[in-house]
Amino acid sequence: MSRKAYTIGYGHGTRQFELDEERVLLEMAAARIDTEPDETEEVRRALQNPIGSPPLTEIVRPGEKICIITSDITRPCPSAVILPPLLGELEQAGVHLDDITVVFALGSHRRHTDEEQERLVGPAVYSQVHTVDSDPEDTVFLGMTALGTPVNITSVVAQADRRICVGNIEYHYFAGYSGGAKALMPGVSDREAIQANHSRMVEATSRAGEIEHNRLRRDLEEAADICGCDFILNVILSEDKRILRAVAGDHRAAHRAGCTFLDSLYKISVERRADLVIATPGGYPKDINLYQAQKALDNARHAVKPGGIIILAGACGEGFGEEVFGEWLLAAAKPQDLIERVKQEFRLGGHKAVAIAMTLAHAQVYFVSDMDPDDAAKTFMKPYQDLDAAIADALDALGPDARVIVMPHAGSTLPDVRA
Repeated sequence: MSRKAYTIGYGHGTRQFELDEERVLLEMAAARIDTEPDETEEVRRALQNPIGSPPLTEIVRPGEKICIITSDITRPCPSAVILPPLLGELEQAGVHLDDITVVFALGSHRRHTDEEQERLVGPAVYSQVHTVDSDPEDTVFLGMTALGTPVNITSVVAQADRRICVGNIEYHYFAGYSGGAKALMPGVSDREAIQANHSRMVEATSRAGEIEHNRLRRDLEEAADICGCDFILNVILSEDKRILRAVAGDHRAAHRAGCTFLDSLYKISVERRADLVIATPGGYPKDINLYQAQKALDNARHAVKPGGIIILAGACGEGFGEEVFGEWLLAAAKPQDLIERVKQEFRLGGHKAVAIAMTLAHAQVYFVSDMDPDDAAKTFMKPYQDLDAAIADALDALGPDARVIVMPHAGSTLPDVRA
């Protein structure tokens, strides 16, 4: 058999390994576009060509109180690029800047500092428009979804005349995709609402790339209907977080168009699942800690056969990377404990420990990292510090007919398995 060399990002450097070419089903890579657009012009283009909706200039009226809900500092959404053309569109419709409030959708996250708010929207917008964090302690009850999720929305958003949701679209491991209605639920919802919706993350259809059969996603979109979502402006980003496409309009129709574009770049057709998947987030900063690297593990789960092996390779020099995440892992005696816990108690951080447990219910995971082996073992994954040793052990366990998929950018590419 001929051998092929592979190089993957790992920490600030790379790791190399070799495989028999006949073993490898696929090395997954995102599609490339020939020319990246001017980011501001692309946002303007989307605003002028809304999907499933009239343009903003025909929706808003002078004197109305308008909330723009955008992402917090934990998300890559480039609000500082998106907001100026959006505000220009509102001013064209006769809306005064004093009637606009930019609300950062915190969900379960911490509050921002003033400096962080300014950095998110840019100094010019920050000096002209009122900005606030959502407040889970100050919400208005607007109704219940069919699945029993209370629609408890931050009062400044609930009481506005118009709501415009801003965000970026990427794969989300239980809501299907980010963006769209997620700005409202969980973005500006309270803990009771988030718990009711997110506890459904353990359902089989709560998975990356799934919408129509995803009850969790449909539930949060129904919450947006109850609250009222007048318009969205979402973007799809390149690997280096530049805007490749913007979509605007109806919170379902425009969002679906954005998801289709994302799929054209990052959803990779896979003819069949592999016995072994070698996955890496792609190096620093995506593997700075396990909390960040987990996304690569979740995408890899969709490419491996039941009972197969995933090798997750990420430096994780900062260890677990998030306090609650580490607490949940250390408190569990076995992976199933985590799955049972989240049904009763959704906590940000803990949910990623649950995602690891859900992967372990499907496949074995060998974890190659720079973490202390004792700490790495507490994740319920088999710890390694040598990638070649992990691959050799996996192939030995799986036998001579084992087939392999290599995912060098597993955090952003999603396997679309045909069989």
